[in-house]
Amino acid sequence: MTSRPLSVRGAFEFTPKVFPDDRGAFLSPYQEPAFVAALGHRLFPVAQTNHSRSRRNVVRGLHFTLTPPGCAKYVYCPQGSALDIVVDIRVGSPTYGQWDAVLLDPEDFRAVYLPVGVGHAFIGLHDDTLMSYMISGSYVPEHELALSVLDPALHLPIPGDIEPILSDRDRVAPSLSEAKELGILPRYSNCLALEEQMYGRDAQRTDIDSDRRLP
Repeated sequence: MTSRPLSVRGAFEFTPKVFPDDRGAFLSPYQEPAFVAALGHRLFPVAQTNHSRSRRNVVRGLHFTLTPPGCAKYVYCPQGSALDIVVDIRVGSPTYGQWDAVLLDPEDFRAVYLPVGVGHAFIGLHDDTLMSYMISGSYVPEHELALSVLDPALHLPIPGDIEPILSDRDRVAPSLSEAKELGILPRYSNCLALEEQMYGRDAQRTDIDSDRRLP
């Protein structure tokens, strides 16, 4: 498995080796040695796994968890394909306002790790696109918030030739600047503190030294 840091500080892409044969294929979407080599610690304790199915042109997001308690995620796509988007909405982060996107599909089986406090969205590129998540916190409705995925200030990579299919909640979600004024965005320092509690003392140092730790 190979890893690559994304433009959002603390977010990573992982690509496993796929072993095809005449029966099909075998792979491991999560591999602890590769994760530890990239981030310096194991994956978070998994509190819940999620599974979603989406039609083509469905856009889910931009979602984030009230922080604290915060939530980290590890996500991949076992069927269909999706453009997975991570946005840094952590006030005070060196990459605040930046985003990165990864194509997730059952060809390369890439996975994305999202640290505590970032925003997450994806675009279903095919019908019956499945997304599978491991998350660090249990679902609490009042903790789950949204930002506008169509915020022109973010300029997210939503194809111009589609009509995005959005939920009612996502359609009326505030922009990044509106959310900042409301004081609902995660603070970077709080996110680092929560990760330090989750992963141990190495978490904050890994955030600082991540470029040196990666191959």
